[in-house]
Amino acid sequence: MASFYYYTLFLVMATVCSQGLSVGVNWGTMATHQLPADMVVQMLKNNGFEKLKLFEADESILNALVGTEIEVMLAIPNNMLAEMSSGLDAAVSWVDANVTAYVYSGGVNINYVAVGNEPTLQTYNGTYLSYMLPALRNIQEALNRAGHGDRIKATIPFNADVYYSPDSDPVPSAGDFRPEVRDLTLEILQFLHENSAPFTVNIYPFLSLYGNKNFPIDYAFFEGSNVPIKDQGLTYTNVFDANFDTLVSALNKAGYPDMEIIVGEVGWPTDGDIHANVENAKRFNQGLLQHIMSGEGTPLRKGKINVYLFSLIDENAKSIAPGNFERHWGIFEFDGMPKYELDLAGMQEDRTLIPVEGVVYMVKRWCVLNPDATNLGDLPNNINYACSLSDCTTLGYGCSCNHLTVRGNASYAFNMYYQIKSQNIWDCDFDGLAMITDQDPSESSCQFPIMIDYGSSGILHKGLFEVLLTSLSVCILFLLVL
Repeated sequence: MASFYYYTLFLVMATVCSQGLSVGVNWGTMATHQLPADMVVQMLKNNGFEKLKLFEADESILNALVGTEIEVMLAIPNNMLAEMSSGLDAAVSWVDANVTAYVYSGGVNINYVAVGNEPTLQTYNGTYLSYMLPALRNIQEALNRAGHGDRIKATIPFNADVYYSPDSDPVPSAGDFRPEVRDLTLEILQFLHENSAPFTVNIYPFLSLYGNKNFPIDYAFFEGSNVPIKDQGLTYTNVFDANFDTLVSALNKAGYPDMEIIVGEVGWPTDGDIHANVENAKRFNQGLLQHIMSGEGTPLRKGKINVYLFSLIDENAKSIAPGNFERHWGIFEFDGMPKYELDLAGMQEDRTLIPVEGVVYMVKRWCVLNPDATNLGDLPNNINYACSLSDCTTLGYGCSCNHLTVRGNASYAFNMYYQIKSQNIWDCDFDGLAMITDQDPSESSCQFPIMIDYGSSGILHKGLFEVLLTSLSVCILFLLVL
């Protein structure tokens, strides 16, 4: 078995080296039970990821990255933009603590600082607009003063809704920046240009399909479309290229035709919507990788495209306000197991991703609806309660657990709550409707997960009293983290 693993690793690394892998990946940490950072970093290295984008300066992750050559885009969350824009001192302190402390010979290879994440998003109602440019300026100046400015650039990851094509002419060549943020965007573009920094944008073809029931499904993928868009002699067979070139057109109109573009987020979820499944995710991501690695580029921009896949690992604590799919973007499950085969070198071959090794799980036991329960009048309220405090996003229409019966739905909800609460005995009651079992209730495509034991030592061989003490301590730790 060991020889097979090393042979697989050799093949992956050989392909990566020969092809010059340029794909990055986003690592979000909004999960209740997280894998140890050093184990995830080792998995990144095993799979040949050379670039990583983080959403905050997580100390454990940065420490785990020390000594690796992985290029890191480090982020400042939106809720810190006001502070970063208030004055240079705050920016200098942040850079000292989160960049300078890690950038040394043999340290962390930080090459970008992302100032916020999609702060112009329309759903934010302008909350962050006044902070964006001052924060960007202050962070770049802090990087310059610390001696990092030549190598580390500040950028802002924009949502693709910052640009558009008018309804009267919905083609890429008509692309321009959204009128209400155009002046601000032009000022940011000038600053990025002066500092040789890239324009970063997040592009999600899945959302085009999710938001429009009449959207042609094939146009979201890369195999060619039955209904291509013709635009000034150019042909667009997929929405990614059309979206990207709408930005290119907007940059051209603004006077920055050669500005570097980074796609900060792009991917496809595997659950939480009828179009979010493993088959479509593999189809999209594999097609994307082949497309960006080919050097073909888009009709308006030739060459390889710099992208960061979204995302590395599922996050069961993300907000589902945009949709239930938000918790299922990972190419790996919550426990670091690959969801599907993916050739990261873009060669369109079925290559098995290497999982996180050494994962320790909690005891193999589940909380389910008691089959002898007859007084089910309070069952709906108990299901709603369990789902409101856990993750039932796989139960929706077209999702992986949508086929369960009412009793199956109850068991799934009860178990998710029980697992997220770290298998505390008192969290499997639900007005006497639930019971604990050591029989796995999973069926076909619907898995009832066992959470990671982030106490690392596990509780597999402990007595009942020790189990209770461990569960209590984990619960207290969980509350402190929250």
